[in-house]
Amino acid sequence: MTLRHDLNLIQSLEMELFKQSVRGSPEAVDKLLAEGFVEFGRSGGVHHKADLIRSLAAEDPKNSQKLIASDFELTSLAEDVVLLTYRSVRKGEDGKELHSLRSSI
Repeated sequence: MTLRHDLNLIQSLEMELFKQSVRGSPEAVDKLLAEGFVEFGRSGGVHHKADLIRSLAAEDPKNSQKLIASDFELTSLAEDVVLLTYRSVRKGEDGKELHSLRSSI
């Protein structure tokens, strides 16, 4: 499998987390995230897998429709390890755009 094909696969898996049907399902999120998952939030907070599963399950379903992702890039770190980077934008209640730079290994 080439890096280009990997990008399509990895990007599609990452985009699953943008779907309300997945975000609202603790079981689906649990399957997508590794056991040692750690997220560094836009505000600098650290969120572990269980935290994220809880917060996504409690999220207002309207919020996930306001998520947009772009500028996906994939970098090979080792033979079977890649780094996905991208930009996400969420529109806040006030209409302001909240930009984040994201990465997944």
